[in-house]
Amino acid sequence: GLSSLGEVPFEYLALRVDPAPWRPEDSILALYAMFFELHDTGERESALGVLRDTLPGPMFELLAAPGTEWDAPLVGPAYATPPIPGPEVFDLRNRRANRPALPKAAFLDSRDPAGDEDLAATAAGSNNWAVAGAHTADGHALLANDMHLGIRVPNTWYRASMVRPDPAGGSLRVTGVTLPGTPSLSVGSNGHVAWGFTNSYGDWTDLVELMIDPKDANRYRTPDDRTPDGWRRFATVQERIRVKGGADDVLKVQETIWGPVIDEDRIGRPRALAWTAHHPEAVNLELDQLQTARTLEEAMAIANRSGIPPQNFTVADETGRVGWTIIGRIPRRVGFDGRTPTSWADGSHRWQGWLSPREYPRVINPASGRIWTANARVMDGESLRAIGNGGYDLGARARQIRDDLMKLERATPRDLLAIQLDDRALFLERWRDLLLGTLSPGAVQGHPGRGELRRLVETRWTGHAAVDSAAYRAVRGFRLHLEEAVFVSLTGQEDVPEEDRLQPPAQFEGPLWKIVAERPAHLLDPQYKSWDQEILAAVDSLLKSGERQGVKLADRTWGERNTTRIQHPLSFAVPALSRWLDVPPRQLPGDENMPRVQGPTFGASERMVVSPGHEEAGIFEMPVGQSGHPLSPYYRKGHKAWEEGRPAPFLPGPAVHKLRLVPAG
Repeated sequence: GLSSLGEVPFEYLALRVDPAPWRPEDSILALYAMFFELHDTGERESALGVLRDTLPGPMFELLAAPGTEWDAPLVGPAYATPPIPGPEVFDLRNRRANRPALPKAAFLDSRDPAGDEDLAATAAGSNNWAVAGAHTADGHALLANDMHLGIRVPNTWYRASMVRPDPAGGSLRVTGVTLPGTPSLSVGSNGHVAWGFTNSYGDWTDLVELMIDPKDANRYRTPDDRTPDGWRRFATVQERIRVKGGADDVLKVQETIWGPVIDEDRIGRPRALAWTAHHPEAVNLELDQLQTARTLEEAMAIANRSGIPPQNFTVADETGRVGWTIIGRIPRRVGFDGRTPTSWADGSHRWQGWLSPREYPRVINPASGRIWTANARVMDGESLRAIGNGGYDLGARARQIRDDLMKLERATPRDLLAIQLDDRALFLERWRDLLLGTLSPGAVQGHPGRGELRRLVETRWTGHAAVDSAAYRAVRGFRLHLEEAVFVSLTGQEDVPEEDRLQPPAQFEGPLWKIVAERPAHLLDPQYKSWDQEILAAVDSLLKSGERQGVKLADRTWGERNTTRIQHPLSFAVPALSRWLDVPPRQLPGDENMPRVQGPTFGASERMVVSPGHEEAGIFEMPVGQSGHPLSPYYRKGHKAWEEGRPAPFLPGPAVHKLRLVPAG
């Protein structure tokens, strides 16, 4: 294909390099790239380890709570926030002088470089759900999927509709999206089953604390009884990075039997990263077999033996049934829960092979007739222990989706698209009430900014993350300013530079609300005399951030903040290319903690609603366009429908151009 081109792709002309032929291993590397896109590689576990080591046990359990009342799992109840420990356990009034120094680490960096707030969901997310035929308008099951990723030019996915031989005879039409570089259809429908993914946020990595030989720093202890006391030497691997116009950059990596050494903990102990991606068994192209799957059970079996970054796999079939399982390999964790870093030196903590497909958690045709996932916890009990907790999202988005679905008894594709576009700010309603209660007549007297804020939030709140809503942005910002202040004071980070601070995990909403609702004196930051004063300080911090930007409060709309920046990689380096390569900016509704997840550079990388066997009634939207060449008429085609949430057809229309691939000879 490369040798047949009339000219090389424009990126190579701009970079002044020659394209190299594609190799089979490059397809596997494209799949590996998604592991990096979708998985935390130790940052969250490291941050939890810091909290574990620097806080009393009950305070750690409060701040690192695994769930909240917002949870909406498929199986099991919502979690209750742990009780607030008493002053005999943790008392800020007596503890400030004894805070340990914290190293640089982070959960999710939610700070806005403009001084306001940013979309905290910078890690990959997604929504999907399925509705059984008993609850749809035509009796056929429906599947919806919108995968949330960084939005850039070109888009992550490539639309495809393929007609191929059916092993059972005749032909199959398979339609959906591919990941460029790989031969498989990632999500879509084959007329018999339709499937979609969301990032599972199971625990697919562990930080291993290494015990170093005090007599030889090049040795670490293992449970290997074939060596004296289990000591083994580090293996050293040199990775050579070629630099155009310069000398090669050589990266030396120390390897252990569990994975590469990636950092040191707060006391200087080296740590290795155990990650499913490091194991050959975790990566394969079994996903390709979904193209010919005919039943729910067959699709699930293929999913359970597929080698991709483990995802929530939601599926619907032509008989009207729906189901959920995990696609991707699940390690068998023994002796520990993987929550925080531990030593594996004595063999009591380890990974021991992989779960077999029959051991995978599954949900098939639940009594509700609905399946939903949104990066929050899906399971409970033994199933949850098998999957682990890799940093589940707050359940507010999943709960809003669940409640939307439960209202539908005769669902249509457009009904499910409407849920994908649901930008109601249900999560922030109680924070609006708290803000209005804080801005009492006494609090606003003599403070014009506070008075203006109260009038804005009281009279112009619509309950939506709408582009023209300054009230939404203000309530959201108030919550984030208060969250940061409380988390910083509880974790002793007052003297830590902002860029080095731990950031609150998604589930901190539960502890935060419990603290501001109960207002315990022993958790009040000592610089304040009352909780009213600390909460008002968050209000004033929000107002000051607006003053620094020189924008009136009423003009600081959500749309001004939530304006898309969808760029090509080359325009980052050469801004003058932006007008040709980038997508024009546009203010869009939506945010985190609601179904319509949208940020300036993050959001739905596609929207799909389809019924297997009835693809002609399906819906598909995708940002940017199908072509990666800026001179192509398809470079931005379809983007406006995605921006506007306007339904576009799932199946392609009549062919306009044809490209014939003819084998040589």
